[in-house]
Amino acid sequence: MGLTFDKILVILVIAMIIVGPTRLPEYAKKLGEFVKMIKGMADGAKGRLKDEMGPEYESVDWKQLDPRQYDPRRIIRDALTEDEREARLAERRERLDNARKEREAKLTGMMRYDDEAT
Repeated sequence: MGLTFDKILVILVIAMIIVGPTRLPEYAKKLGEFVKMIKGMADGAKGRLKDEMGPEYESVDWKQLDPRQYDPRRIIRDALTEDEREARLAERRERLDNARKEREAKLTGMMRYDDEAT
C-alpha cells in the first residue's frame, strides 16, 4: 500500500523523462540539499525539545507515541466492549451491595423490605 521500490523506480523514470538529461544533475543537487535541510531541521527540533524537557526527555517512551502502532479497528472494538464491561461491573457492584445489606440486616435482626417483590 505504501511506497515500494517499484513505485519509486517508476517515479524516478518519469522524473528523468520530464526533467531531461541536461537538467537532471542540477535537480539532483537541489534534491540533496533539500533532504539535508529537512534533516537539519528535524535534528534542531529534536535538540530543542531535549533542552526544554531536560531529564524527562530520556524517560519518555517514544514508541508508545508512534501513530503507526494504532489500529483503528482495535480502538473501536475496545470502545464498544468497554461499555459492556462497565455494565457488567455495575451489575456486580449492585449484587455485592445487596448481599452486604442483607448480611447487615440479618446481623441486626431486621430483614430488608423489598418494594419490587410484590
